[in-house]
Amino acid sequence: MNTADYVDKYIKMLKDQGCCLSEVAWKTALACVGWAYVFGARGQYCTPANRRSRYNGTSAGKDKDNIKDKCRNFEGNGTCSSCKWYPGNCRTRFFDCRGFTYWVLLAVYGWSLDGAGCTSQWNNSSNWRAKGLVSDGIPENTLVCLFYKNKSNPNVMEHTGFGYNGQTVECSGTVFHKTSMDRKWTHWAVPKCVEGEIPMGKPMLRKGDKGEYVTLMQTKLIQLGYDLAPWGADGKFGAKTETALKNFQRDSGLEADGICGAKTWEALDSGKVTYYTVTIKHVSKSVAEEMVTKYGGTMTAEE
Repeated sequence: MNTADYVDKYIKMLKDQGCCLSEVAWKTALACVGWAYVFGARGQYCTPANRRSRYNGTSAGKDKDNIKDKCRNFEGNGTCSSCKWYPGNCRTRFFDCRGFTYWVLLAVYGWSLDGAGCTSQWNNSSNWRAKGLVSDGIPENTLVCLFYKNKSNPNVMEHTGFGYNGQTVECSGTVFHKTSMDRKWTHWAVPKCVEGEIPMGKPMLRKGDKGEYVTLMQTKLIQLGYDLAPWGADGKFGAKTETALKNFQRDSGLEADGICGAKTWEALDSGKVTYYTVTIKHVSKSVAEEMVTKYGGTMTAEE
């Protein structure tokens, strides 16, 4: 197991070698494998004093008990020399899941991931460059934070960790590494601090988003005949854009959820949509002319 001092020096060495920061962050996460889990922790040194501090700041339950029970020298009147988290009489660090991702990003990028828990981190739009569903694919060569939802409460993100090119590192019981993507993960998010570092695919968009990708999506919708008047492609994903997007999704045989993910982007880029011809009888000439002007087509007078 690596020591805290080793990992600190390792980060500097990787940066001096000119590694991209996504790779530095990923290798830093791997270097922490084996370090301890402590509820509410964000990379403090694993010492009896720091465990007692977390113990006193944690409400009753299994998390509180684990902080104490897994420390052989919790009272601080013995020695840590035989502890696996004190290798070679040197310190390591401890985390919980969201504290682990927080600490790695802070240590590598000098950037703080805001939020007291997994759910608040996920819901804070200022944290993320882009978000998406794991089922739609994950950006390659880019460090992502992974999340999965609580099965009984879909509004709660239950756990978080890192993903990089199909592998994962997370802190649950201890920091551990998997060489393939675990099926439990449902969502990914690219931290804002990696913006501009490595090109990636188009982000997931939803109502409330703003920016150049929203403008691009709106432009494609307009080109395909979907009404965004009076604002047009203004870069703001509002109610009008959401309605147009849902209509496009229905016409394209997609789930009309109003969220522009990978499948919707693909449909927009292909420019393929099924159109229908509708005959409306018994309208006045003026109404018919107005409809033809707006929607195109021809009109035929009834005898």
